[in-house]
Amino acid sequence: MESRTFQVLEFPKILGALSGFATSEPGAAACLAIHPYDTLESVRRAGTLFEQGAAWVGESGFRMRAFPELGGIFPHLDSELAVLDQDALFALKILLDLAKDARESLAGFEGRDWEVLEKELFAYAWPQKTVSGIGRCLDAEGQIKDESSPNLMSVRQEIRAIHQRCTKRVKDFILQENLGAAMQDEFMTVSSDRYVLPIKANFKNKTKGIIHDYSQTGETCYFEPIFLVETNNKLQELKREERAEEYKVLQYLTGLVRQEQDEVRDAYDGLVTLDVLMAKVRLADAYSGRTIEVTEEGAPRLLKARHPLLALTDESVHPVNIELLDGQRAMIVSGGNAGGKTVCLKTVGLIGLMAFSGLPVPAAEGSSLPLWDDIFVIMGDEQSLEENVSTFTAQIQYLKRVWDKVDGHSLFILDEFGAGTDPTQGAALAQAVIDSLLEKRATAFTATHFPALKAYAMATKGVRAASVLFDPSTKKPLFRLAYDQVGASIALDVAREHGLPAAILERAEKYLLLDGSDTSAVLDRLNAMAVKKEAELDAIEDERIRIERKRANLEQKFEKERTKILKEVQSKAQDVVKQWKTERIGQKEARKKLHQARLRIEDIAPERKKEPVFSFSDIVPGKKVSYLAWNKSGTVLEINEKKKQAKVDIGGVAMWVKADHLGPADGPSRPVAQPTGTKAAAPGDLVIEVDLRGNRADEAISELERAMDAALRKGAGKLEIVHGRGTGALRREVHEFLKYYPAVENFSLAPEDRGGDGMTEVTLK
Repeated sequence: MESRTFQVLEFPKILGALSGFATSEPGAAACLAIHPYDTLESVRRAGTLFEQGAAWVGESGFRMRAFPELGGIFPHLDSELAVLDQDALFALKILLDLAKDARESLAGFEGRDWEVLEKELFAYAWPQKTVSGIGRCLDAEGQIKDESSPNLMSVRQEIRAIHQRCTKRVKDFILQENLGAAMQDEFMTVSSDRYVLPIKANFKNKTKGIIHDYSQTGETCYFEPIFLVETNNKLQELKREERAEEYKVLQYLTGLVRQEQDEVRDAYDGLVTLDVLMAKVRLADAYSGRTIEVTEEGAPRLLKARHPLLALTDESVHPVNIELLDGQRAMIVSGGNAGGKTVCLKTVGLIGLMAFSGLPVPAAEGSSLPLWDDIFVIMGDEQSLEENVSTFTAQIQYLKRVWDKVDGHSLFILDEFGAGTDPTQGAALAQAVIDSLLEKRATAFTATHFPALKAYAMATKGVRAASVLFDPSTKKPLFRLAYDQVGASIALDVAREHGLPAAILERAEKYLLLDGSDTSAVLDRLNAMAVKKEAELDAIEDERIRIERKRANLEQKFEKERTKILKEVQSKAQDVVKQWKTERIGQKEARKKLHQARLRIEDIAPERKKEPVFSFSDIVPGKKVSYLAWNKSGTVLEINEKKKQAKVDIGGVAMWVKADHLGPADGPSRPVAQPTGTKAAAPGDLVIEVDLRGNRADEAISELERAMDAALRKGAGKLEIVHGRGTGALRREVHEFLKYYPAVENFSLAPEDRGGDGMTEVTLK
C-alpha cells in the first residue's frame, strides 16, 4: 500500500494518538510503526488479541508501568568481553519484574481460553537464572547488595568499620584541639574517596594536615588531619577492592543474561507488544471503539461510524451509517458543501486502514469490511506549482500510475474527481472511471456535485446513490446520509451562510433562472422527505431500545424474584433433609415435603426454557424425554395411564412426573425392557459434577452452594468438584467451605487418572 494513502487519510495522526497512550518509549515507537496486515488470518488474529486483551484488562485491573528502552543491550552482548553496567542490569530488573507481574496476572485466568493473548505475550521460556541472579544481587534501588559475594561483603564490612573508627577519632580530635568553632559542619565528609573535615578557611593553619579542596565560596576548606592519612590510604585500597568485587558481580550477572539472551529478548518484545495492546485498549476507551469483522469478500457495512480523529477530539461527532448492499460495489455521495461528503469518504478509508492494522475503530457492533489489499485516494487539491501541474492533471497522472494495480481487492476513493475541468467532460470521465472500476470489481466511494454523475448513480446497476442531509428550514448540515437519492449542492445557501454580499447572490440567482437548470426545488423536497424519514426511523429505533431496556429490567426483576424464591425453597429442602437425617421426621413425610418443594420450583421455572408439550400418547417406555423444570434429559421407564404420569430415569434417579412437565429430548431414544421386579437406581448412587473453573472465589463458592443444594434435593451420595490446578487458590477456598458444610461426610482429591489435584471428590451424609 502506498505511503501517500496513509498521509492523505491521516493514518499517521491516529498512530500518533495511539503512541500517546503507551507508557514506555519502545511501546510508543512500536505504535508509530504499526501498518496494515497482509492476510485475513493476521487481521483476525490481531482482532482476537485486542478483544482478549481488553477482557483481561477489564477483569484483572492490570495496569502497565513504564519500562526503559533496552534494545541496545542485545547487540552489546554479542561481544564476549562486554559487561553490562549497573544501570543496564537494574533496567533489566524493572523489565523482568513487570513481565513477571503480567504473567502472574494472566495465569489467574487460565480457564478463560485466552490462547492468542498468552501466545503473543508470554509464549517463551522464562529466564529464571537471570531473574534469580539479578534479584539476589541488586536491591530495590538498583544498588549491588552486600550478599552478592562473600568477598564483597567482607570488604564492605571493613569499610563500615573504618568509618565508625574515623568518626570516633574525629570527634575526639575536635575536642582535644578545641576546633569546635572552626568546623563548618558537625561531622566529617568525603572528598576524593578520603575522609576530610570541613573547616573554616581562616583556621586552616591551626593544625597539621592536608588541604584537598575549597568550597565555591572559598570560606570552607576540606582538611585531612595527619592522623587520618594512613586510615584514608587503607580506605583507598578497600575501595579499589570493592570496585573489583562489584565488577565480578556484574560479570557474573552479564554471563547469566548472555546465557538466556533469547528468553530475555522475548520477554522484552512481549512487554513492548503488551504496551501497544494496552495503548489500543485506552484508544478504544477514548472513543468507545471496538474491533469489527473483516471478511474475504462482501459489501462494506459501517454502522454508526465516526471519523476516528474527530471522535477523539469531539464526543458530539454525529455517527453515520455507511453501507453498500449485496451486489453493489460503488457509492456516489452528493449534496451541499460542508455537509460531510469528504469526511464520509475519509471515514471509510481510515477505518479500513485501522481495522486491517488490528486497531479498534469508532463503529457500532455489526460493522464489517472486506479486506482491501490496496486503498487508492484522489482527494482535495492535487495541484502542484513546483511540478507545474493543475489539479485535474495531477488526478489523471495519479490514476495512470496506479491503474494497473487496481483489482477486486482494492478500494478507490475519488473526491470531486474531474472537478478541475469542463463539467460536462469531467462528469463523463468520472462515469467512465467508475464503470471501469466496476469491471475490475474494485470498491469505489465517490463524492460529486456533477448532475450527470448523480443521475448515473440512480440509474446504474451496482452503484448506490447517497445524499448528505440538510435541515430544510435552516439549510444547516445534519451530517447524515440518506440512501437511494441525490442531493442539491446548495452552493448559494452556503455562500449566504458564510457572508457573501447579497448583491452577488441576487445576480447569481438571476443567472440560474435564465439558465433554466435549477432543480433545487425538487431536490429540496427530496431532502425534506429524507429528513422526515430519518427522524421517523430514529423514533422507531429509540422506541425499540426503550422496549428492550424495559424487557431487560423486567427479566432482571423476575430473575431476582425467582432466585429469591429458589433459595427459600432450597433452604426448606435442606431443613427437610436434615430433619430426615436426624430421624425427626419419617421418610414418607420427607418425600412429601420435597415433592412440594419441587412443585414450587417448577412453578417459577422461566417460561422461555419450556419446550412445547407433547401429548401423553407420545410418551412410551424407552423414549428419551426432557424434564423441563430441571432442564435435564431422562428415559421413560413406565407410564401410568390413569394419572397421566410417567416414571422417568434422570441420571440414576427414578421419579414420577406429570406428562405436561415433559418435553421432547434432542438425544435418540432407545428401547428399554422393564422386567418385573426391576428397581430404579438408588438415589445414594447418584454422582453430581460441578465445574467451577474460570470463576472468582466468591462466584465459585456461590455456585458450589447451589450444586450442594441440588445434590441434597436429588438424594445424591457423591459430588465431584472440578476446580482446576492453577495456583491452588480456588482449591483452598473450596476445601475451606467443605470443612464446615454440615452435609459433607468427607472429601479428598481425586486420583491422578481422574483429575488429581484439579478435582475434589465429596461424600455426602
